[in-house]
Amino acid sequence: MAKNNELLEALNILEQEKNISKETLLEAIENSLITACKNHFGKSENVKVNIDPETCEYHVFQEKKVVEKVEDPVEEISLVNAKMIDSKYELDDIVNVEVKSKEFGRIATQNAKNVILQKIREEERKVLFDEYYSKEKDIVTGIVQRYVGKNVSINLGKVDAILTENEQVKGEVFQPTERIKVYILEVKSTSKGPRVLVSRTHPELVKRLFESEVAEVKDGTVEIKAIAREAGSRTKIAVWSNDPDVDPVGACVGMNGARVNAIVNELRGEKIDIITWNENPAMLIENALSPAKVISVIADAEEKAAKVVVPDYQLSLAIGKEGQNARLAARLTGFKIDIKSETQAREAGDFFDYENEYEDDEYYDEDGGYNDADYQDDTEYSEEN
Repeated sequence: MAKNNELLEALNILEQEKNISKETLLEAIENSLITACKNHFGKSENVKVNIDPETCEYHVFQEKKVVEKVEDPVEEISLVNAKMIDSKYELDDIVNVEVKSKEFGRIATQNAKNVILQKIREEERKVLFDEYYSKEKDIVTGIVQRYVGKNVSINLGKVDAILTENEQVKGEVFQPTERIKVYILEVKSTSKGPRVLVSRTHPELVKRLFESEVAEVKDGTVEIKAIAREAGSRTKIAVWSNDPDVDPVGACVGMNGARVNAIVNELRGEKIDIITWNENPAMLIENALSPAKVISVIADAEEKAAKVVVPDYQLSLAIGKEGQNARLAARLTGFKIDIKSETQAREAGDFFDYENEYEDDEYYDEDGGYNDADYQDDTEYSEEN
């Protein structure tokens, strides 16, 4: 068979553009030719394929045994016919007979073409999968396509992602062509290409938005230590600065609130409380209950429980609407929080009037409790609430 210039050119282009190695394709074509033989002759055990990688010239041979009387023309050749190929052949010799029928040639060409197309598709799927798999657990901007039942199809550029009902924020409604930011939860490889699942409710979405909006968070100067989120309503994040000259809360809020407002707008008005992280659990709990003022916090680090006393007028603020403020504070700190008003605490006998006993504003007890005299129904809040 003459040089197969067309095939050679096609393989070279694929190698350059699609990054599919020529060896891989030639191996696949070789297998396809053997399969074509099996389909054509009913068996392929005695078939040999030679492909020259330099020229892409290929030959298909059948190994046939020389016999007096041919019973199986696929595996046997008569002595007369063998001698016509080469006079040296004798009985029981093995002769390589080239398969040259036009019909087989057409089948072989078609098979080679199908193999190449299939390899291209596989490779393109793999490249796409790798590209989006590398973005797993990150945020991307997508364009809303349409609703598919209660799920939303979102175009991420080269693939469409699925925003399921569970990962949508209650009350958010999207219009086609709208641009939204989503968090890539998972990328799965399927026969139709990568299946990308995204979220608008994941707490990490807020974290990634801060990374993209706040340079100090991106470069690691400011760390987001903890995050608690009730998607669509409120998020609390605890931040810490590794540089004493950088105020972590100020960096996240930005000039006149510019940075945090950009994130709030992206989250369609979700409120964001930014508090300072503290290794002392009592101080962290006090910060976490912000914007409410706190009189005292006694925290038990072993039990992961804390008793908090707030001024009477601050009780409803500390607990928050439907218990949200206390619930998020509990989730953020990992402590079960028992909040009492000053009056309730005095009646229960577990309120100590630090202000009169100590001139110092601050008091630490042995459990690492903390009190600040300047600072917010008798309910316990835990992470599960």
